[in-house]
Amino acid sequence: MTEVLSRRAVGRATLARQFLLERTTRPVADVVSHLVGLQAQTPHTWYTGLWTRIADFRPADAADLLRDRGLVRTALMRSTIHLVTPADALGLRPLVQPALDRDLFHNHTHRKDVDGLDVDAVVAAGREVLAERPRTNKELGALLHETWPDRAPAALAYAVRCLVPLVQVPPRGLWGRSGPIAHTSVETWLGSGVTDRPSATDMVRRYLAAFGPATVNDVQTWARLTRLREVVEQLPLVRFTDEDGQELFDLPDAPRPDEDTPAPVRFLYDFDNLLLSHADRRRVVTADVKARQYNPHGPVPQFFLVDGVTAGDWRVVRTKESATLELRPFHRLPAPDEVEREGSALLAFLAPDVPAHDVRILH
Repeated sequence: MTEVLSRRAVGRATLARQFLLERTTRPVADVVSHLVGLQAQTPHTWYTGLWTRIADFRPADAADLLRDRGLVRTALMRSTIHLVTPADALGLRPLVQPALDRDLFHNHTHRKDVDGLDVDAVVAAGREVLAERPRTNKELGALLHETWPDRAPAALAYAVRCLVPLVQVPPRGLWGRSGPIAHTSVETWLGSGVTDRPSATDMVRRYLAAFGPATVNDVQTWARLTRLREVVEQLPLVRFTDEDGQELFDLPDAPRPDEDTPAPVRFLYDFDNLLLSHADRRRVVTADVKARQYNPHGPVPQFFLVDGVTAGDWRVVRTKESATLELRPFHRLPAPDEVEREGSALLAFLAPDVPAHDVRILH
């Protein structure tokens, strides 16, 4: 008989693999690789994702790697910018390319301009101008528009973005700095092209190591790909059933802590992959999130976890003299002191140069 894993047990397993039950001392690049990247379309919020997972993390630990090309920000899973190692930038892109193709050819905004376009010629021209120096989308679109004046510049730039593996170059993404959203090709930035032998089985195995146990739909949601069942089925995996009777797959030796394992308070950033990488997100995301009816056109909320699940949202309000962490719990907190201690540590990380810090629990 297949063992049934409670939702709480499934959540504890995922938290363990995400370094959210206990911070890790592993190097930043190793952590990013284990997590199969961090969603990172914002320039800086993902630093909080590393701080909450790595003991004694300093922003320079990641920023130096980004500057020196030991980490890169590139479009991968779900057609979103991810912070990954160079090996993953080159190895994962061919696997997720079908999702980027769909994003381009079925895009509501650009579909009309892409229809009938000689995309191979656009790609070749885009590679050429990006090899000269990094370009913003506006610059790239304007240059391509000279050859294709009947097409919208934004659509031309978007075609290159979806069909050419690009890197968003520093200083964009460096801690405490800013810069234009400029891109060049991975070949130019890393000196190597994407692999011609991508491994879907390795991708699924690594997903389970970071996010399992999981259903096939969970894997497909994370990658925004279809037809992964046959990949999952051929791997030597163990099988479980969740509370709803769904079949879960997992690596035989992956950690599956007892469901009563303590889960400390943790602060997540707005695009934390823990919140985005499952079809069924109830292992961590409570119904309170939907009940809050966050504005879909407003800022993406940042959540904190208590006892392994979403317990409220947070934001930092700054002035020149102070930084205040405002917490909006969904319900009365069982251990507010623990939340305040972790919140104070977060403020020390995010605003070390501001003289006054305060943590406020709003009701």
